[in-house]
Amino acid sequence: MIRLEKRPTPSRAWSLATPVLAVFLTMIAGGLMFAALGQDPLEVIRVIFWDPLFHDRFAAFSRPQLLVKAGPLILIAIGLSLGFRAGIWNIGAEGQYIIGALCGAAFGLAFWPSESPLILPGMIVAGLLGGMLWAMIPALLKVKANTNEILVSLLLVYVAEAILASAATNWLRNPDGQGFPGSRNLARHAGTDNPELFDGTGIHLGVVAALIAVIAAYVLFQKHLLGYQIKLAGQAPRAARFAGVSPARMVVLCLGVSGALAGAAGLFEAAGPAGQITIDFNVGYGFTAIIVAFLGRLHPVGILFAGLLMALTYIGGELAQLLLQVPAPAIQAFQGMLLFFLLALDVLSNYRIRIGRERVA
Repeated sequence: MIRLEKRPTPSRAWSLATPVLAVFLTMIAGGLMFAALGQDPLEVIRVIFWDPLFHDRFAAFSRPQLLVKAGPLILIAIGLSLGFRAGIWNIGAEGQYIIGALCGAAFGLAFWPSESPLILPGMIVAGLLGGMLWAMIPALLKVKANTNEILVSLLLVYVAEAILASAATNWLRNPDGQGFPGSRNLARHAGTDNPELFDGTGIHLGVVAALIAVIAAYVLFQKHLLGYQIKLAGQAPRAARFAGVSPARMVVLCLGVSGALAGAAGLFEAAGPAGQITIDFNVGYGFTAIIVAFLGRLHPVGILFAGLLMALTYIGGELAQLLLQVPAPAIQAFQGMLLFFLLALDVLSNYRIRIGRERVA
């Protein structure tokens, strides 16, 4: 008889080994899936993990793109890690990402065609506030009505997507676009452009913001009393209350910060790589950031490397589609396997496997 026995304390060794094992098992399961699709599994995995870094034709372009792709994932995941550490589960970062992009774009377009250097900073502030206010909906409902923040934040993603469709086809639509949905191109206008900081790399302000967020989160978690209170609220809620930590304040703070960072990520994408608001502007960064946060063990440095790894699967996945005609849903399933194995193996951090009958005291 196989059973799980709860450990007295979580295993640090398993906690550190889990991300590596999850990546390894994802390669095995993904390889079997690719084989079932008629592909050479070793060739597909080589293209995903090796070619973006070392391919003769593509590596020079795809290496700097790793930071560009990882930027929004890291920025959103850092925000999510605050709440996850405190036991507050914000699953709706995708919606906060959308609303942040809409608010920032709307601010910039309100001053069109001005090229004032103050517009982009205003757009960033509008993006931060948009994402934060959208996250305040589940926060206040949880504080005032004790609702479940997982359900509320997740359902708000669909509301945000409906607002995005309305914006792209109606109130933010380009009046010179001959009826096609989508806003003016923010990235091609001096006032609203999120500029490329180094020629030919694609690196923009969003990447810098992500790196600053990593450093700020590290200092917060390692050196600041608030970081300790967040950790205590997640691991021992009752002790945290005795220590004077307000649960309501923690909910508002964590959801507010994570919403603001997701909103900023949305604005940086809208004014940078995406260039405009379209119906399909959101590409799932808010959901993928959940994988990044857990893969990085909710640690800022771990999130940095996890974000780069996920960016590698994004770029490698696109190469696999281009070079080997691997279906896009198969690449998405491959990325989803990573979270599945990560969560499955996480059980072993808190439980050990026992074989045989349980002893009766």
